[in-house]
Amino acid sequence: MSIVSIDSPGLEVSARRTVGRLVVPPKRYKVGELVTATGLSRQTLHNYTKWGLIDEVSWTAGGHRLYDESVFARLERVMRLKVTLTVEQVRELLEREAKEQAA
Repeated sequence: MSIVSIDSPGLEVSARRTVGRLVVPPKRYKVGELVTATGLSRQTLHNYTKWGLIDEVSWTAGGHRLYDESVFARLERVMRLKVTLTVEQVRELLEREAKEQAA
């Protein structure tokens, strides 16, 4: 089994596993799975998405948001920053860092 990096426009680099000649796509998480894993409420996760603190990577046919593995590191960062900063300050900081990384 090997790990192959892929780039997704506007997203952090994700990893795909290969098993023989089969490519195993990255896991996508529904909001309910994030609620269970993080202890955050469904409303908080929807608000974080709406405010641009986290990004969904796709949607199901039924209209459910899907997030990739990178959302866990992002949520951890947001939760740490929210201890001392307002939501607006967190959003501005994350936007500024994203622009610096893109440059």
